[in-house]
Amino acid sequence: MAMISSLTEAAGMVLTVSVLSWMLVGLLYGIVVGALPGVGPNLGMAVVLPFTISFEGPTAIIFLISIYSGAMYGGSIAAILINTPGNAAAAATTFDGYPMTKQGKAREALAVSATASALGGALTILTVILLSPVLIELILLFGSPEYFLIAVFGLVLITVVTRGSMVKGITAGAFGLLLTTIGIPIFTYEQRYTFGVLQLQDGVSFVVGLIGVFAVGEMMRLAAEPGSIAEDDVELTGSIGQGFRQIFRHPVTTVRSAFIGFGIGAIPGSGASVSNFISYGEAVRSDSDDDSYGSGNPKGVIASEAANNGTVAGSLIPTLSFGIPGSGSTAILLGGLIMHGIRPSPQLFESQLHITYAVFLALLVGNVVIFALGMTLVTRVGHWFTRVNTDYIVPLVLVFAVTGSYVIRDSWLDLAFVVAFGILGYYMVRHNYSIIAFVLGVVLGPIAEENLFRTMELGGLSYIRGRPLSLLLIFLIAIVLFGPLFKKQLSRIRGSAG
Repeated sequence: MAMISSLTEAAGMVLTVSVLSWMLVGLLYGIVVGALPGVGPNLGMAVVLPFTISFEGPTAIIFLISIYSGAMYGGSIAAILINTPGNAAAAATTFDGYPMTKQGKAREALAVSATASALGGALTILTVILLSPVLIELILLFGSPEYFLIAVFGLVLITVVTRGSMVKGITAGAFGLLLTTIGIPIFTYEQRYTFGVLQLQDGVSFVVGLIGVFAVGEMMRLAAEPGSIAEDDVELTGSIGQGFRQIFRHPVTTVRSAFIGFGIGAIPGSGASVSNFISYGEAVRSDSDDDSYGSGNPKGVIASEAANNGTVAGSLIPTLSFGIPGSGSTAILLGGLIMHGIRPSPQLFESQLHITYAVFLALLVGNVVIFALGMTLVTRVGHWFTRVNTDYIVPLVLVFAVTGSYVIRDSWLDLAFVVAFGILGYYMVRHNYSIIAFVLGVVLGPIAEENLFRTMELGGLSYIRGRPLSLLLIFLIAIVLFGPLFKKQLSRIRGSAG
């Protein structure tokens, strides 16, 4: 009964002219930023985040999640037309999408992408809604000790999300964690590292940090690449109807890929940049005609696109429940939640369940809109995205980034911070320091500190020992930390035995 009443209330929130209008604006904007290589969902969401201050909380979150969902689809446009994915979530789409364009099937490939994206997203969202009673029962088992351990688990995941040097990943995460100690903590009310500066008493703005590392840093990199996105104009030819029918000729690939994306998205530290490759690889592995992949097989486009939009629904579970972002996009979404006073917690699956359902219903409606826009608009004017000159993108984004960082707290100090974080983000990418590790440190630091304090007040380690779920989380943390060491040792033993 509670589920039905929450769904009814959520539908009343979503199905209003104001919310639907902002959802459409978010989807269109998301498709555009997703289709422009070098921009993508992270930058697109970070730039507009401060301007949602005037929105009501649920409306702002629906607007941001619409940008995220639209960008997941939009990345396929450049991937299919010019062999350059708009974002990492569409990287595997290039393998078969671009060969289809060279074969004169650009419209067919774009139609496959739109249909697979919409269907993959809708299937996984419906699954989350149907399974929500089970998820609610599980999430409500979490208290302060579990929240502290979940935050520790998220910090430990830095060792998983880091690509390349482990030392660099841990350093980035530790620096993000260190920044959260600036200001006045919630329980002790003692100033830390403020150096007498009044504006630092509230700490370093999390949103300003996101704008800096994602928007300003990326624009510094893009400024070195002048010119239009594509060297040559792209012709849109092929059958839209043929692309639509491809999805229903391969239902197993569509459904399997969507749920691969959903499962990977639910794992903190993963995301669509991982799921589209894994889904594509599974499609190739399970197909008897695996040699056709890479030369224009529509199933390759289906596998990648159903997975990346399926990832969106999965990524919301750890973000809304525990405040653990699985990617840069969900980290920015988390910043929006916090900025609007919507704190990620079990309350979003209990007393505030209508807000959670509103987000899911908005995504469901959004996927219908993605399908409609993809089949009617993108298949006809998608080549316009390839003509955009980067010389126009950079100054426009920088103006929005600087203005937005000032709007948040009306602080000139935040302008200095956004520049500093932009330089930091640029050099982190240039020298292979993990930005996701840095973001995990910034996001999870306050959660870990606050819940550790509460846990110690409740009884500390003795209190944790009496909670089976806490012990399970400690076991999982140990596996993540020491699992690779045991794996290496086991490989050595097998090698010596062989």
